[in-house]
Amino acid sequence: MKSKLRALRLLLLTICWAAAHAVGHNAFLMEHLQTKQEPQVERITAEKLKAQLAAHERVTIIDVRSSKSYNASNSKIKDSIHVSLRRLNFRLSFPPLKDVPRDSEVVTYCACPKDESSVRAAQVLLAAGFKRVLVLDGGWQMWLRANGQLEPKSKT
Repeated sequence: MKSKLRALRLLLLTICWAAAHAVGHNAFLMEHLQTKQEPQVERITAEKLKAQLAAHERVTIIDVRSSKSYNASNSKIKDSIHVSLRRLNFRLSFPPLKDVPRDSEVVTYCACPKDESSVRAAQVLLAAGFKRVLVLDGGWQMWLRANGQLEPKSKT
């Protein structure tokens, strides 16, 4: 009987040790993962971007609206480059994105309710070495409300 109690105590101690170790390990992992999050992105208002364009400041604008949203529209922000978010990283190796200096200002926009696609695009660009990437706060809808400069989409 004593040996069974001893074995049971040993088993309970082992389980307690394993549980404590797992909790400590999970806390370490969570802390480590939190420090490895994607970089935070800054935002720019439609009014500020309008002012930059009016002043002819150099800024590259990347339209990452979904194909459905892009195709439903007849226009885009003046001089913007439409790129599918899922192909953005690949397209950075080809003109015109290949030619964008990594230290120049880049603004991304989408038509998502909380700018999810443009935030993700900005994170992709930052990870690719771009230094000054901003998300258009409110995206396409805010640009339209602000009466920002538009141009017709290209036919190709």
